[in-house]
Amino acid sequence: MKFSKTLLATTALTVAAGAVAAQEMSDSMTIVSWGGAYQNSQIKAYSEPYLEMHPELQISWDESSNEAVAKLRAMNEAGNITWDLVDVEAADAIRLCDEGLAMEVDHDEILAAGEDGSSATDDFGDSIVSDCFIPQIVFSTTVGYRTDLVGDTPPSDICAIFDLETYPGKRSLNKRPIGNVEWALLCDGVPKDEIYDVLATPEGQDQALAKLDSIKDQVVWWSAGADTPQLLADGEVIMGSTYNGRLFSAIAEQDQPIGMLWDAQMLDFDGWIIPEGLPEDRLARVKDFLLFATDTQRLADQAAYISYGPARASSAPLVGKHAELGIEMAPHMPTDPANATNVFVTQYEFWADYRDDIDAKFQAWLAK
Repeated sequence: MKFSKTLLATTALTVAAGAVAAQEMSDSMTIVSWGGAYQNSQIKAYSEPYLEMHPELQISWDESSNEAVAKLRAMNEAGNITWDLVDVEAADAIRLCDEGLAMEVDHDEILAAGEDGSSATDDFGDSIVSDCFIPQIVFSTTVGYRTDLVGDTPPSDICAIFDLETYPGKRSLNKRPIGNVEWALLCDGVPKDEIYDVLATPEGQDQALAKLDSIKDQVVWWSAGADTPQLLADGEVIMGSTYNGRLFSAIAEQDQPIGMLWDAQMLDFDGWIIPEGLPEDRLARVKDFLLFATDTQRLADQAAYISYGPARASSAPLVGKHAELGIEMAPHMPTDPANATNVFVTQYEFWADYRDDIDAKFQAWLAK
């Protein structure tokens, strides 16, 4: 039975690929991502094997995902969409979809079925948070710290960020509110299940900023995921937030004196959106690439280069060892039971609704 399901999935992939190949496809593609270890994992797992199959293609990478919403708005206003495929977090995918800047897709039509025979919709499940969102990974924003600078009692909970007495020194935090304001309220005594209700009010937003104000003069603000690992490696900060895969890279691949704090890690989804309004030849190329890059094996392959969980259920059993280090990757995933005892699931729908307003308030606070 397993063989027949696999054969069925492979046949569906071949038929779908043939349908796309029948169209004229662009010989160039601009993909937008986040740079660093994460983008490298995409290059290794997705684009390099795809380019081997399509030597006529040129792929350019743009590391602007952190500014994707603003830049796509500007491109749309100018009537000049220069990006073909954009990697975004779930909340931004919802915003772009609501604004008509991302293309709605039929997941079962443009994506391969799972190797277990499941439809793409069933295989991706709850990670499909929008009609425009094509999931890739489950990741988390968490905290790393210098093991040689925290003394004999390394931090064990997220509120160490706000504890300047026990852990004096600079911290690095993301130059945007997501994650920071949730942790601030949590460490100011707000119960976890009430945080988004509180954060929806002006008073709750002010409370979060007041808590952050208590450490503001000790914070180095970052905008790229690679910043915190570099600041930690250089000893410029004692602890800081970033994406768990970046910390894995610094710890396991670069052997830096860094520890990782899993407490209250902010779980989220990351994936692709297709900009609305692409010419037919560029859209055909994007669809062909996505069919390949999001199948069961490719998502499992990405986990061989970075510690993010694949968004497909059928990919999880295929996650094995690191491609170069030979270590098992499953224990380094944010979804591993040992790491997920106290997770904080980011409410992407909340951020889709409140992001612009809270962003403006946060940036005004930063400028004070």
